[in-house]
Amino acid sequence: MKKLFRNNGLSIVLALLFLMFWASQAIAGWKVHNEDQVLHHLPALRFFPDYLTSGHFWQATGENWESEFLQMGAYVILTSFLFQKGSAESKDPDEPEAIPRKQHSFLYRNSLSLAFAAFFLIAFVIHASGGLIEFNQERAENGLPAETMSQFLTDAEFWFQSFQNWQSEFLAVLSVVVLSIFLRQQGSPESKPLDDADSKTGS
Repeated sequence: MKKLFRNNGLSIVLALLFLMFWASQAIAGWKVHNEDQVLHHLPALRFFPDYLTSGHFWQATGENWESEFLQMGAYVILTSFLFQKGSAESKDPDEPEAIPRKQHSFLYRNSLSLAFAAFFLIAFVIHASGGLIEFNQERAENGLPAETMSQFLTDAEFWFQSFQNWQSEFLAVLSVVVLSIFLRQQGSPESKPLDDADSKTGS
């Protein structure tokens, strides 16, 4: 067990943090949703299965997953051909690209970005599906007819939800790329060694 954690501690801790915060999101979202139900003189939802299968929960979940996978996928692709001199997050523009020892298929060469693209599409569908349910519930409460998925996808509400997260993700990545030029974190592979010059690119 000790060796398992030593070799996989980062992924184990990140997975536990994900589950902890997702559960916390669900509980907080349930309380917020039920407070809103009371204000509209509607019955409160049970946590399970009512709230955990609701549009409110899945819209918020998909919206956030979508932005994270977009960020990571775009970052993987952009760093394959763009550079930032001095950043620990960039390849060195003055260092020649290593040539693979053997030919690899297109799928293998691009498997990381393709995986992120697939996860993004799945999260996009979750966001859109949950968002449509939630949006139509709000319309019903106001005596308005339900929208179809195609109508919802052209509605400003959906894109407002998406763009507010997408911009923050790219701001965060930009911060890491630029700040790693000048700042350090001892022991982190995301930082250059403490004694490296600011002009050195890569970790």
